Amino acid sequence: MRYTLKDYQQDAVADVLARLEQARDSWQRWRSPGAFSLTATTGAGKTVMAAAVLEALFDGDAELDFAPDPGATVLWFTDDPALNEQTRFRLMAASDQLASSSRLIVIDNNFSQEKLEPGRVYFLNAQKLGKNSRLVRGAKEPDPEDPNRPLEHMPQPDSRAFTFWDTLRNTIEDEQLTLYLILDEAHRGMRRTNQTERAERATTVQRLINGENGAPPVPIVLGISATVERFDRAMEMAKGRMTLPSVLVDPARVQESGLLKDDIRLEFPSESGQFDTVLLARAARKVKQATQLWQDYAEREGTPEPVVPLLVVQVPNKASEELLLTAFKTVQDAWSELGAEAMAHVFGEHQTIELGGFFVPHISPERVQDDSHVRVLYAKDAISTGWDCPRAEVLVSFRPAKDQTHITQLLGRMVRTPLARRVPGNDVLNSVECLLPHFNRETATAVAKVLLGTTRQGADGAGDTGGGEGRRVLFKPKDMVPNSEISEQVWAAFDQIPSQTLPRKAARPVRRLTALAQALSHDGLRERALKDAYEKLYARLDGLLAEHAGQVEENIDAILTVEGEVIVAGVGEATVTPAGSFIEVADDRAIQAEFRDASRILTPELAKRYADRMAGDDDDALLDAHIKVAALARIPDVPSEIDRAADRLAIEWFAQYRKAIKALFDERQSAYAEIKGMSRDPQDIELQRPRTRTEETEDENGGQLPTRKLHLMSDEEGDFPVGSLNEWELRVLDSEASDKDFLAWYRNPSRPSEDALAIAYRDGQDNWRRLCPDFVFFHGEKGAVRVSIVDPHGHHLSDAMPKLRGLAAFSAEYGEAFHRIESVVKMNDGVLRVIDLKDEKVRAAIAKAKDVLALFESPSASDYL
Repeated sequence: MRYTLKDYQQDAVADVLARLEQARDSWQRWRSPGAFSLTATTGAGKTVMAAAVLEALFDGDAELDFAPDPGATVLWFTDDPALNEQTRFRLMAASDQLASSSRLIVIDNNFSQEKLEPGRVYFLNAQKLGKNSRLVRGAKEPDPEDPNRPLEHMPQPDSRAFTFWDTLRNTIEDEQLTLYLILDEAHRGMRRTNQTERAERATTVQRLINGENGAPPVPIVLGISATVERFDRAMEMAKGRMTLPSVLVDPARVQESGLLKDDIRLEFPSESGQFDTVLLARAARKVKQATQLWQDYAEREGTPEPVVPLLVVQVPNKASEELLLTAFKTVQDAWSELGAEAMAHVFGEHQTIELGGFFVPHISPERVQDDSHVRVLYAKDAISTGWDCPRAEVLVSFRPAKDQTHITQLLGRMVRTPLARRVPGNDVLNSVECLLPHFNRETATAVAKVLLGTTRQGADGAGDTGGGEGRRVLFKPKDMVPNSEISEQVWAAFDQIPSQTLPRKAARPVRRLTALAQALSHDGLRERALKDAYEKLYARLDGLLAEHAGQVEENIDAILTVEGEVIVAGVGEATVTPAGSFIEVADDRAIQAEFRDASRILTPELAKRYADRMAGDDDDALLDAHIKVAALARIPDVPSEIDRAADRLAIEWFAQYRKAIKALFDERQSAYAEIKGMSRDPQDIELQRPRTRTEETEDENGGQLPTRKLHLMSDEEGDFPVGSLNEWELRVLDSEASDKDFLAWYRNPSRPSEDALAIAYRDGQDNWRRLCPDFVFFHGEKGAVRVSIVDPHGHHLSDAMPKLRGLAAFSAEYGEAFHRIESVVKMNDGVLRVIDLKDEKVRAAIAKAKDVLALFESPSASDYL
């Protein structure tokens, strides 16, 4: 893979491969077809995950202990040829192993093969299977009135030996091949059927799945989409097909990853009137401002090519020439520096628009992201399925309120972060703006609910706009900067606050160590880091060889010999008689199979390098080295010992180069954070100071929200809005602020990010999650600042107990870094109660507790004063 998978992507790939392995086993044993779906929100990187799955399917994945399927052939199916082409290019961009044109094949009308070949991905769109298509001409179409009676059909072209249905049948019936069907945008083509009425004629995709024209059902079907309910129902209704559990990607983990923008800013008129041009001019100015912000960021980061933000102008489907001309003039007037070639459109009419001296050409949607000279893009609907443009930062829509679906669809294509990561501590650069001239607060609120996922717009995917818990929709945002009233001593204390990474299911310590070594070398922090890392691992392997010398020799004997038994069964007799045993010498093929097993245990690169080191320059000694490495890897203690050695060195290097890493640019710091998180256990990380913090300043009725002083981030008056706090959270804040030695406070972001204190915990299903405590308080004298965590949390919430246990575990490990770590709840009578998580007896009570409310009623808690 050319990309490092995010933690949630790695977990999803592992789950998909496990389902594919189960489905393949069922097909090969009992010829029972199977199906399941991968559900991931817009922007989660479904194509990147698919690339990793395909790599493993064809070539195996040692990290996930997944063996390749030598007979695997994949049919990638959509209802849109443009989407297929876009996906093919994305797969090539994501995977060097799939980049060869011979592995990714587009099926055109001239395609004619007896069978699909293993190790290949074939792209097919629904139109190619229409009854008049050359690809299937000659196949017998079923009669819609009587499926058992074929219709007359067009003759098969003389040049075609096989219809595509023939190719499918031959592929499926070949026991040396396994056909995998991947349905991209799997919700399409899955119409409901009413069993009480005459069933509709099956759609093309259903015919493909269930079999037709002599072709049997496809063995294994994987549906990929943001909304797969229709697909799942269709698979459940398919006769004889086993359905496996869906693989669901948690939207909150996608949002946490930084791949999606955190905030969506909505603007609309607060009075009646015609404000199209006013808000369009405002949008143009916003893009100019964003351009400067990205240039400033690029200069600070030493990046030669800054992000070039794009303005998207959405017009009605039947936009008049007058409206278009007015839009062109408004943008030009507000943005006079704009070049003549900076505007383009993606209308269905592919001609250049010539109006009033303006020449606005058509551009293919997939080119918009890379053609950075285009600064203003005019669009109508959601542009196209699968299209996205991470540099699109501002949208102004002339659509009326009744067209909110078109608006949310298009906005959903603009939510990817342009750097594929969050900009640390800068809410402005982590946001997208949407200006709605024809909306009011009520209709804009309806849009906000869709964007937050609290309202859906049907099962066809229209309501999916990406993101999950942690996303915000802001109506009247205000940008906060570091508060000038806060001392540097407080900020220095903030810098020392420990935070935690989210553990990964499939983490390999050796992989983490080598990734760290490569990063250190890349940044010039340690010249021969990779060599040093392997030398340490070689030394530990040498020690293990010496410690287990006897067992290694026994394993070598076992590898070099193949033992078997002989039995005799008489013809017509029911008894079987043992007739001895035999021993044969293992051949090279058997030995290499053992070495591949060792590669999965030790990682392929370590096994290869260690064997090469053992053999030296003697090619004849390489086979003996492979045998010895395979024998060593068979010993149960060896994998855990190597993992411990890799972890020890990684921890040592992270500590040794902590300050140097902290001095690197954001992109490199983000890379080290990713590497540190490549662990099965939570890892401690440092917070980064926020640079720009955006907060809502109005309530749902347009009234001003209350504010408080001495927050680390504030407006020019030193105020910070507290509208996100409920009544009893405000009571906690005001109580803390009334202390004589109170210095400052920090409203911890609700989403894990570089400037958020995040704590790992296990939820009710034993999955790792991260919680962000509500408050960090700073007390003491300016020369001696004490830091406290105070977390008000509802006792009635389903996650209350898992989060409390996570906070207790964090306190046990990091308690010395804090003055207080407390959890506060509001009891049913309104009284606030608190427990001290630094108290060992309290943590023991939490470990035994079954009910949060009972725990806070017990002597372990006290009244919060």
